[in-house]
Amino acid sequence: MRADRMGRFGCLTPVPASFITRNMTHRSRLLLVALMVLLGFTRQGLWALPAAHDFAKWENEIAAFERADGLKPPPQAAVLFIGSSTIRRWSSLAQDFAPVAVINRGFGGSEIVDATHFAPRIIFPYAPRSIYLRSGGNDLWNGREVEAVFADFKDFVATVHAKLPNTDIIFISLSPSPDRWKQKDRELAVNKRVADFIHGKPHLRFIDTYDLPLGPDAQPRPELFVADKLHFNAEGYKLLAGKVRPDVVK
Repeated sequence: MRADRMGRFGCLTPVPASFITRNMTHRSRLLLVALMVLLGFTRQGLWALPAAHDFAKWENEIAAFERADGLKPPPQAAVLFIGSSTIRRWSSLAQDFAPVAVINRGFGGSEIVDATHFAPRIIFPYAPRSIYLRSGGNDLWNGREVEAVFADFKDFVATVHAKLPNTDIIFISLSPSPDRWKQKDRELAVNKRVADFIHGKPHLRFIDTYDLPLGPDAQPRPELFVADKLHFNAEGYKLLAGKVRPDVVK
């Protein structure tokens, strides 16, 4: 921190922070520290404050789910899949888990906080016996830190179990893609925190799919992805279904 004072020639010159603090009372120093914290002031400058999350952009998709529910209500106590585009684009979901009744409530581009926010509209009405959540990759890509994404997951669990305490929540882990290969270490870190948190807790499970798209060279296999190199193609979903199915049908 610095201030300015008039120099010998009438120009403003910097005043070091030490000069300011030496000439302040103890109470004034405490007030200054409090102000610096409130303003997010550091030696490097202002902390970057996160932009307000835009839940409204999903309103059309959530409203479409509600309209579909009104026309054909999903069965109660079914298995719910929710999350971002990996879930939304899983067009073979019903066939992959037949005869188990499944509900797909994925909305592409979403983050964990979106699933939590819309739980009263696209989770609670179904009273599902199990919820499979695949989300977190967009969160990291959009700038969320690993610990923040982990905290969002714990929030999701707390929100769901406050209303549906006997519903199982299964986290389908993040896995790397060619397009977002540079965030693989952060995806692994989220997976580890979630897996450690889930371990030994009732109604919580973890399905590790990180290695699923990797080849012998430990790189994502391009033949498992569509042209954008981010989303699975039919072959990718076949592998994913094979990993998840044993947990769904047990």
